[in-house]
Amino acid sequence: MPTPTLFTEMDTLQHDGEELEWRESARWVKFEEKVEEGGERWSKPHVSTLSLHSLFELRTCLQTGVVLLDLEGYSLPQIVDDIIERQIEEGMIGPELRDKISFVLLRKHRHQTKKPIHRSLADMGKGSSGAPRSPARSPAAASTFNRSTEDLRSKQAGSYGRLRHAQSRSMNDIADTPSTDQLKNKFMKKIPRDAEASNVLVGEVDFLDKPFVAFVRLAQATTLGGLTEVPVPTRFLFVLLGPHGKAKSYNEIGRAIATLMVDDLFSDVAYKARDREDLIAGIDEFLDEVIVLPPGEWDPKIRIEPPKKVLSADKRKSVFSLNELGQMNGSVGGGGGVSEDEEMPVPHELGEELAYTGRFCGGLFLDIKRKLPWYPSDFYEGFHIQSISAVLFIYLGCITNAITFGGLLGDATDNYQGVMESFLGTALAGTVFCLFGGQPLIILSSTGPILIFEKLLYEFSKSNSIDYMELRLWIGMHACAQCLFLVATDASYIIKYMTRFTEEGFSSLISFIFISDAIKKMVGSFKYYPINTEFNPDYVTAYKCECVAPDPMPDNSSTLFGVSASLSFFLMNITALDWTQLSKKECVKYGGSLVGKSCKYVPDLALMSFILFFGTYSMTVSLKKFKFSRYFPTKLRKLISDFSIFMSIMTFVGLDMLIGLKTPKLIVPTEFKPTRPDRGWIVMPFGKNPWWVYVASFVPALLVTILIFMDQQISAVIVNRKENKLKKGCGYHLDLFWVGLLMAACSFIGLPWYVAATVISIAHIDSLKMESESSAPGEQPQFLGVREQRMTGILVFVLTGVSIFLAPVLQFIPMPVLYGVFLYMGVASLGGIQFWDRTKLFLMPAKHQPDFTYLRHVPLRRVHLFTLLQIVCLAVLWILKSTFLAIIFPVMILGLMLVRKMLDMVFSQHDLAWLDDLLPEKEKKKKDDEKKNSSSKKDKKKGRVGDDSEDDVSLAFE
Repeated sequence: MPTPTLFTEMDTLQHDGEELEWRESARWVKFEEKVEEGGERWSKPHVSTLSLHSLFELRTCLQTGVVLLDLEGYSLPQIVDDIIERQIEEGMIGPELRDKISFVLLRKHRHQTKKPIHRSLADMGKGSSGAPRSPARSPAAASTFNRSTEDLRSKQAGSYGRLRHAQSRSMNDIADTPSTDQLKNKFMKKIPRDAEASNVLVGEVDFLDKPFVAFVRLAQATTLGGLTEVPVPTRFLFVLLGPHGKAKSYNEIGRAIATLMVDDLFSDVAYKARDREDLIAGIDEFLDEVIVLPPGEWDPKIRIEPPKKVLSADKRKSVFSLNELGQMNGSVGGGGGVSEDEEMPVPHELGEELAYTGRFCGGLFLDIKRKLPWYPSDFYEGFHIQSISAVLFIYLGCITNAITFGGLLGDATDNYQGVMESFLGTALAGTVFCLFGGQPLIILSSTGPILIFEKLLYEFSKSNSIDYMELRLWIGMHACAQCLFLVATDASYIIKYMTRFTEEGFSSLISFIFISDAIKKMVGSFKYYPINTEFNPDYVTAYKCECVAPDPMPDNSSTLFGVSASLSFFLMNITALDWTQLSKKECVKYGGSLVGKSCKYVPDLALMSFILFFGTYSMTVSLKKFKFSRYFPTKLRKLISDFSIFMSIMTFVGLDMLIGLKTPKLIVPTEFKPTRPDRGWIVMPFGKNPWWVYVASFVPALLVTILIFMDQQISAVIVNRKENKLKKGCGYHLDLFWVGLLMAACSFIGLPWYVAATVISIAHIDSLKMESESSAPGEQPQFLGVREQRMTGILVFVLTGVSIFLAPVLQFIPMPVLYGVFLYMGVASLGGIQFWDRTKLFLMPAKHQPDFTYLRHVPLRRVHLFTLLQIVCLAVLWILKSTFLAIIFPVMILGLMLVRKMLDMVFSQHDLAWLDDLLPEKEKKKKDDEKKNSSSKKDKKKGRVGDDSEDDVSLAFE
């Protein structure tokens, strides 16, 4: 059973006038929050900084004090009685102190709650004239507290017995049920539901000669009413009362035990401890991990910000054991051991989804078996507000892509395939794939290599008098059969040899294509709408414009307004003006009008388009990062971040409508019919081409199959990477099965071919990422995974099909706005690529480089060499992509895999383990080599020592 999360509260003994009370001074869920000096607010959450002295004193307290484990406690008075009774039994205190200690421990608890902005004058006067908030922390306060205690003792010396049995159990001090303030406390949202509390009570009194210490673990967590700020059941109680004069020391000991109680490893020890020695051993383990900051190099007043990521208890245990093992290796076996700060990267594993079964369609059946139990949840888990923002974002990206590729296909194939076919094909293929595919988070789209292939195929058909649509149909059917053959033989197994080197090269190329296309289209806007640099808006005469004097006032201007206007016009003495020499400003000022074709101002559409383009991109980036800002509540920040794309688009669409310039708008088909009038929706397989064409189309189909296979599976590997924490598994064979069938279906209807779109799929993943909501104060929200479902993809493609009928609305969207979305998608997809981070290292001095893990283990020159080889490969791919050789794009990807294989001769396996992934056979070879080395060392040990037990120890360490 997992250990519950502990909420720890520390209360210090204070006095309110002549009354004693416990006031909350600090609290912990994961990090420490203090009540600031003014007492009006909590401090920012920060890492607790403890002194070694306080930890050693705490250790002494647990050694000498009372430790009660699994105490049956149901109320605070009963628990206090049991603690005092045990102290008396063990001779730590005298019976005469029973009533005094009980009286102090059962005083009421005042918690730090949110106060109204306007306090009453009585509260303000009380706060200014009363005693200081923390009397035990200063000499003056201590003396005041001493006098207060003496007064109380003199007034109540004869009534401790009555207090013990009556007043201490009064509901005025400790209630049995949570108060209304406790239930309404918003801080409860930051505490997990199964959390339990540990309460720390520290204070100084003058009737003790030595500290009174007790550590209590209740058998069952019990709600002790007003003891805790929030209605969380208490499991642990630590009490420290000591003689006067050491308040600061007591406070530090209280902070020490509170910090230990929220530590994952120590809290586990506290829950499972059988006796006092287990607790002390837990403190010793904590001390083993403590890092000391030299006092002369660190200011203890500085509050350390919580880290972005904290090691879990399991990882801390594994790191500790590995460090210990590495030290043993270094001292006994002479080995290098494991690094003290990092673990070796795990080997390159893609899971059982790519295991070779050796059976007919074995991988396909396993994919179906794996995905079928998740099928119902793939639909109902899509009903979330986050899905709405994802649908709007991906929908705009898809229709922009469909229009772009549809227009290019129309130009390349003489409108045999155009925007209408692109819209219909995207909607059909995407909907079917999201309904039945193995990984519905993948978005299907047209790609650049397929466009090049279609262009070359049409030119070949036209030059050889072959019917293009019929030839394309047979290529599609052959490619479908070949894809099904690859599925039946588990050919996706080859993807296991595709490491990060290949994935990054492919995804970087696609990202740069998106970025360059967006910029290229904006540069095209400046060519289509050239800026008129010779235009002078002030002097219109240079453009053959004439300023004409206004017409005289009409004769019927007998009204008061008419008379005033005539007088004003007369006073201007316009007869003395030379209207032909007036500037534009003067002409308008004196009421004249401009006449001439060239004198009208020509709007700068290129500049306006650039404002829409860059404004959409920059606003999206800013709003996407808004969830990490300090403004507004967390939920509102997250909502703004999720809808950043939609808000940016609506903002700049509204700006475009407000200004009213004729910027290039989105062109959507308005009628449901093929783009080319002389073709129908169904392509017939026979009758227009010679019989040999049906057989010979197998050869170009093979090239298309390799293209589809590599593009689809690489995109699937990137989407299914372990960093995305997908829990429902993937289906490489099932995905390829449906892509193959959709190729045949689209060929029969004369629609474009579709395959996984890497950049849009990554954007889809990013828009559905989930983070923890009830994180502890100061703790960064943890990435939980991706909202895996089918609804967003289905809705995106259904809306794409319906877009044919939404032309009146979509025609208001300027194309530059969508180019800005394209630019954002390309730039955002580069964010998680290690290659891009390593490329930026070329421009950074060593002292300013980020603390990447691989820089700790691989020399910088080797990192630069690895990155340089990737840049060269990417440049070659880019050059080939820009020529007619783009048709052999799948062969280029296979070439990247070959280059990666050759890197084993340039880099060591250690360097490749940190910079890339180890190839499967290399990992196997590495394990075999280690096994052989271990055997040889064992034989040497036997020959030298001849002691079997010593050999076993040596082998264990190695």
